[in-house]
Amino acid sequence: MGTYLNPGNSGFTRIVNSDYVDKTGMIALINQTIDTTRNLICVSRPRRFGKSYAAQMLCAYYDKTVDSKELFSNYKIAKTPDFYEYINHYDVIYLDMTHILNESDKDNFIDYIKTSITEEIQKSYPEVEISDTLSTTLINTVEYTGNKFVAIIDEWDAPIRITSRQEQLWLDFLRMLFKSSGTTARIFAAAYMTGILPIKKDSSQSALSDFWEYTIFNPLEYSEYVGFTEDEVLGLCKAYGRDFSNIKKWYDGYTVGEIHSIYNPFSVMCALKSGIYTSYWRNTSVAETLMTYIDLDEEGLQQDIAKLIAGEKIVVDPFFFQNDVVNFTSKDDVLTLMIHLGYLTYEEVPDSYGDDDTMTGFAWIPNEEVRTEFEKILRKAKHKDLVELVKKSDQLLKDTIAGNEAAVSAAFDQIRDTSYAPTFYNNEQSLRYAIKMAYLSCVDQYARVEELPTGHGIADVVFIPKRSSSLPAMIVELKWDKPAEGAIAQIKARNYPAFLKGYGGDIILTGITYNSQSKKHSCKIEIVSS
Repeated sequence: MGTYLNPGNSGFTRIVNSDYVDKTGMIALINQTIDTTRNLICVSRPRRFGKSYAAQMLCAYYDKTVDSKELFSNYKIAKTPDFYEYINHYDVIYLDMTHILNESDKDNFIDYIKTSITEEIQKSYPEVEISDTLSTTLINTVEYTGNKFVAIIDEWDAPIRITSRQEQLWLDFLRMLFKSSGTTARIFAAAYMTGILPIKKDSSQSALSDFWEYTIFNPLEYSEYVGFTEDEVLGLCKAYGRDFSNIKKWYDGYTVGEIHSIYNPFSVMCALKSGIYTSYWRNTSVAETLMTYIDLDEEGLQQDIAKLIAGEKIVVDPFFFQNDVVNFTSKDDVLTLMIHLGYLTYEEVPDSYGDDDTMTGFAWIPNEEVRTEFEKILRKAKHKDLVELVKKSDQLLKDTIAGNEAAVSAAFDQIRDTSYAPTFYNNEQSLRYAIKMAYLSCVDQYARVEELPTGHGIADVVFIPKRSSSLPAMIVELKWDKPAEGAIAQIKARNYPAFLKGYGGDIILTGITYNSQSKKHSCKIEIVSS
């Protein structure tokens, strides 16, 4: 049993001894590809979506130096007809690229890989002739043992994300192992790679064209095997006695292929075990990069970031993204990267492919966990457009609480004339959108609820203070081509404040209207107690 050659099944044993959700169905998919033209597979998903668990599972199943039949006996794969045909039948090369970068000199990690694999082959098979090239040594090993290798590369893109100095050499090394030739067919029965990013592109084509890629945009049959499905989360909530609605609110929201509810397994398990619903991203290096992308200066990006934080969906075209974390040609590149990182989710618009094969869809912040990260970063952003918007929003909140109706009206007139306002400002829905943008900085102090049923009607927008906030609640009623006084009268007549009974503080009643003839907003503010 080695580190990079035949690592055994101890990693997967540790996983199944915890709260393992059965994902062994993935093995059956890979078994179907062994020694075929589809046997090179790359699955890319955000961090902590269970990719490394899958890699450990595959090591345990294919590694011929251990007996894993009992380990898998209670899982789905054991019920498939080819379970015994492939289990523990291969030499496994396992490369955890994050671990390798930590263990080696980052400028010479490829030499480290070659040396480490060669040394472990020498130790396991002393009779094998060692060559100057790794590929020839692997061929000699296959000829000696009579069986091929299964390669498992976890976080294949770590060298590109962590250090770009060796990017081209790393891609060339992978090409050497998995190029389209008889050499690869002689060495590998199958190869499985995971990563956050899809395989790096050269121009518009994948640099490793023989790999079949299963991305968050195009997961196909692998969609249910990376991340938790809703049925799996329901079962876990029942087992732990936890409230499913809270888990769904905080950690659901990712759309992967045809599945519209995929959950982050790491966060779900943290919440189930602790009973605390919060963001579990805070200690990850990926979370720390969000600020970098928010502050980039691509044209139109800041407006889209503001819309996302306000709770809107935005249009994104991911087609031209080069799977690069440094070089961006447009805001779509930045937003596409944020989808791969798990900060946004994406759903393709039906029939969105044009003559140039591009596609467009909608992206949005998937859940409360990720929204919390955006909210925390909002006030730390350095880009002048976003900074200015936050400053104006903070002032608007102060003016609203102070009852400064003229200032509030003027603030909405200013929002109307900016790029943050809807292109077509022609109905009450447009006004509701302007409310979101104008009160953008409230997201860290308030829970905003739109069209809230109160028992006596539907309040347009209600701002409910979070537990950590000492600010008053706000009820905002919107009117188009009607007096602001009518908005306040409706709030009172339908007794919307009764919904906040027991809140215990002041409630700001705010009526905001727009006159389509004068192109001006007006405002009426009253303060009542709950």
